[in-house]
Amino acid sequence: MNRLLAPWCLAAALVTTTPWALAADSGSGSDALATARELVAAKRFDAAIESLREVNDTGSADWQNLMGYSLRRSKTPDVAAAQKHYDTALRIDPNHRGALAYSGELALMKGDLPTAEQRLARLDKVCARKCSEYLDLEDAVKRYKVNGKYVGW
Repeated sequence: MNRLLAPWCLAAALVTTTPWALAADSGSGSDALATARELVAAKRFDAAIESLREVNDTGSADWQNLMGYSLRRSKTPDVAAAQKHYDTALRIDPNHRGALAYSGELALMKGDLPTAEQRLARLDKVCARKCSEYLDLEDAVKRYKVNGKYVGW
């Protein structure tokens, strides 16, 4: 491979494998969440929760989404708290793609296929089936239907 292309290919691979929780979905571009995003990327969810608590930007849909994601993925998942954070993110920004997709996955974890399908339908309107959030939730729903349970990560 050409040495000039190698860094570009690596960057492209990193972008396509980044969890949606890391992306600022509301356009706020808040640097205050950068540390939490880095901790989530490193799968250090308990540390991300602590970082988010320090920032305490509860009025931000991105903050709520990151907190929900971190709580759901932590060593001791707190599904009820994660649900509350996703719901709050969606009250702040009903079109928050990450919160729609992650709350859909959480619904599948809880065996609630109808809610996951509702989230998928909302994502269809928000990003017209072209965004990664839609495609990933669609895949999770298909796997759920085939396996009769949530199969994730």
